[in-house]
Amino acid sequence: MPQPRFNLAGVVALTACLMSLGAAAEEDTRTESTPPTSYFAELGVGAEYDTNVTIDELDASTREGDSAVTVEGKLGMRTYFSPETDLRLTYDFNQDMYQDFSDLNRQTHILGANLKTQAGRVDAGFSTFYVNSLLDGNGFLELYRASPYVSGFLSQKWFSRAAYVFSDKQIKERAERDATTHTGEIDVYFFARGLRSYFNMGYRFRSEDANLERLDFTSHAAKLRYIRRVDVGEKVLKLEMAYRYENRDYSGLTPGIGSIEGEQRRDERHRVQLDLEYPLSKQGALQLYFAYGDYRSNFQISDFEQGIVGSRYVYRW
Repeated sequence: MPQPRFNLAGVVALTACLMSLGAAAEEDTRTESTPPTSYFAELGVGAEYDTNVTIDELDASTREGDSAVTVEGKLGMRTYFSPETDLRLTYDFNQDMYQDFSDLNRQTHILGANLKTQAGRVDAGFSTFYVNSLLDGNGFLELYRASPYVSGFLSQKWFSRAAYVFSDKQIKERAERDATTHTGEIDVYFFARGLRSYFNMGYRFRSEDANLERLDFTSHAAKLRYIRRVDVGEKVLKLEMAYRYENRDYSGLTPGIGSIEGEQRRDERHRVQLDLEYPLSKQGALQLYFAYGDYRSNFQISDFEQGIVGSRYVYRW
């Protein structure tokens, strides 16, 4: 349904202004025990094969496979206002370049900020992201995301994080798909052997309100992840296995389902993923990944399977 639109540029500018004011006050609030500002960067180059090239935001699926070259980059800094309060600023870049479906080449820029403070055993924070995505070199997607959150250890081995997420997205030349989203999510971690071996379980409720009523939906999602680090000679191999499930119920009637007038759309999504990372040097690592998705829907164009396999070399500073 039509909703008042947010001025994304204005919100991002305001966020940047607030972060600049906080950074300017750093020298006045820094103490001798406050950690110094740190900087970090990452660059990754790889290749992957996708059995079904898709654009999820448009419910578009080619039903054909293609190989792609991938390039990823990250720049960031972390500064402390006190030993308990810090600000993290990041910029991420992603580029997919397909061999055949070059018109679906996607480039994404992400600006992020995360302000966090510690109060006893609880951390409270606020994160915000601005996403600008291009398709074949043309403007495609703008998204603003803001999220207050709390986290902390429940016991020696149990950790939890809860968050509310608001997002506003705009898709160029597809105004009917512009939408605002409200999400509540909770994650629980069990550290069986610290960071050497731990589990992550999560639940998310999401309500998306689009300009076109039949694209409104609510969803319930769950995930289960297991991360294990294994000694391989003098180096440590990182293994991650994940399963994600989502159930979506759409509002209104979707033409093309059932009768001439259409019926309500329902999606059920299953996704499994395996990631491996092996260090080749102190700062460089080889990553291998495999993902399989089974996307079931009574809306035919959204009912498909997808497999992705790839590798990349990552160098971190």
